[in-house]
Amino acid sequence: MSAELPKSRAPSIRDVARLAGVSHQTVSRVLNNHPSIRESTKARVQQVMEELQYRPNRAARALSRGTSRTIGVLSASSSQYGPASSIAAIQDAARDAGYYVNTANITSADPDSIEAALDHLMLQSVEGIVVIAPQARVFEVLESLSISVPYVALQSTGGMTDHGLSVDQIAGARLATRHLIDLGHRDIYHLAGPQDWIEAEARMRGFLDEMSAMDVPTTAPILGDWTADFGYYAGRELLRVRDFTAIFCSNDQMALGLMHAIRDAGLDIPGDISVVGYDDIPESAHFWPPLTTVRQDFAELGRRCMALLLDDIAAGPAHDRSPIIPALIVRASTGPPAF
Repeated sequence: MSAELPKSRAPSIRDVARLAGVSHQTVSRVLNNHPSIRESTKARVQQVMEELQYRPNRAARALSRGTSRTIGVLSASSSQYGPASSIAAIQDAARDAGYYVNTANITSADPDSIEAALDHLMLQSVEGIVVIAPQARVFEVLESLSISVPYVALQSTGGMTDHGLSVDQIAGARLATRHLIDLGHRDIYHLAGPQDWIEAEARMRGFLDEMSAMDVPTTAPILGDWTADFGYYAGRELLRVRDFTAIFCSNDQMALGLMHAIRDAGLDIPGDISVVGYDDIPESAHFWPPLTTVRQDFAELGRRCMALLLDDIAAGPAHDRSPIIPALIVRASTGPPAF
C-alpha cells in the first residue's frame, strides 16, 4: 500500500491512523512507546509514518502532558568561542533528551536586563534554565533573584555549589604553565583576558599559582580583550624589550595575533619564543606552527549540564557536580628555550 495525501497540507495523526488501519489512539500509543502495542501493529504504523514523512507535533504532545519540553538558556556572551560551544553542546544534549532549547541573550549585566531575559524565558514555559554568563556580576544578580524553575549555572570557579557545573579553568591554566616550565622556560609572560570575565580571572590565577608552586619569578599579567588584534598589539610592544622566552595566552585568538607579531619581527616559533593558547578552537591546529593549547570537552559539558538539570526537574538524585578538567594539547608552537 502506498500512502499518499494531497500536497497542500502536512499529514496528521488521523491520516496515519486511516492508512494504517488503526485508531488515532493507537498511533498515539506507538508515538509514546506504550507497552501494550503489538510489534506488528507498531511496525505497520511506523511504516506509514515513514511513507507520509509524518512528524508529530511535539508542542501539542507536550501540552497534553502539561509540560513544555523546553529548556531555557540564559547567555551573556554567545559570540565568544567558549560560550557559543557550550550552547551548541547543550542544544545537542537537550535534543537527545527530547527537549527544545530557547535562548535569551543578556544585553548587559545590569539587573533589569537579566530580569527581562528571565521573564522572556519564563513566558515560554521553560521547565529549567541553563545560565552561561562569563561575568561574575551576572551570578551576583542571579543569586539575588527568586527563580521559580530549576537551573544550572556554567561557571569556572564552582562558587554556586547548589546550582553550578564548572570547568576547572585554574587546572587548565596550570597545565599550560607547567608545560612551559617543564620545557625549561623561566621567563614566561601571561596574556590574560578581560578583568571582569570569570574565565580570565581563573586562568590568570592558575598561571600565577603554578609559577609560584614551581618557584619561578613572574611579572604582572597583561590584561587583554580576547581578540587577535590585541594579541598582535601586545606582541609588538613586548618585543621591544623581549625579556621572555614563552607566553601563555588566555585564549587562542590572542595567541594568533601574538604569533603574527612574532613572525613580523623575524623571529621563530618555537625556536625563539614558545606560545600556548587556550580553548583549542578548530583553527588552532592549522595556525603556523600549529598551536599548543588547552582543550575543554564541551560535549561532556553539555551532557553533564542536561543530566543535572533533568535531575532537578524530576527531583531525582543528583548527578556528579565535580569540575570538568581540561586537557593540554601539545603541538609545534612550544619547545625548549634557546639559551
